[in-house]
Amino acid sequence: MDLVLNVADYYVLTPYVYPASWPEDGALRQIISLLVLTNLGAAVLYLGLGAISYYLIFDHNLKKHPHFLENQVQREIKYAMTSLPWISIPTVALFFAEVRGYSKLYDSVDDSPLGWPGLFLSMISFLLFTDMCIYWIHRFLHHKLIYKLFHKPHHLWKITTPFASHAFHPVDGFMQGLPYHIYPFLFPLHKVLYLALYIFVNIWTISIHDGDYRVPDSLTSVINGSAHHTDHHLFFDYNYGQYFTLWDRLGGSYRHPSALMGKAVLLMHDKQLSKSYCK
Repeated sequence: MDLVLNVADYYVLTPYVYPASWPEDGALRQIISLLVLTNLGAAVLYLGLGAISYYLIFDHNLKKHPHFLENQVQREIKYAMTSLPWISIPTVALFFAEVRGYSKLYDSVDDSPLGWPGLFLSMISFLLFTDMCIYWIHRFLHHKLIYKLFHKPHHLWKITTPFASHAFHPVDGFMQGLPYHIYPFLFPLHKVLYLALYIFVNIWTISIHDGDYRVPDSLTSVINGSAHHTDHHLFFDYNYGQYFTLWDRLGGSYRHPSALMGKAVLLMHDKQLSKSYCK
């Protein structure tokens, strides 16, 4: 995050916002700047990428589904934009620790333990690590003692649009985002790659809510796509994974997507939908 902060300082904050008496490395200034940048960045990524996906990719026929709510898109956006500022508070605490040098982030490929191959390996390990963590966090959030407190609001959207991607309770949103933020405190990671992965994570989160079920046949059993995640919203205790189906298979929670078995989501009946504690 210090890359973004440095650019903002150089082009905007130092010349136009902060007085000269506030040094760029001052803790209070950094915290305020990170709060602003984190909220602004989250809103731009969510609304910008969400709008692109909604207008260019999302299947608008899904809005005919009986479980598509009245004014659902507006409600998804309102819920997300209300939650994101609260999610940003603990997130900024982690970003602040990164900026102050407590993480294992590095600036140059020369600092990588394995050079250029290390960048590729760190990208793969980032995806595998976060996928594993999110699977278990997500499954924990479905426990009957936890579900109604934090995760149920996200399942209000049974037929999702791209704007449902970030429409979480703040505690839910932070917990599911936590693996992305703790990775660079545990493992070496290039700063530019971390920023690219952060953007990728937002794109992926939107994509699994976009109602586009087109996945190459050879990948449907490996990649957790929109079809898999739609069944998660409809049937609740399947397909908890983020990118891959590995942990769902190991954890006995994998369900081959209904939409890929010739069962259109528009034709699903009410009785298929939920367990009693999810109602």
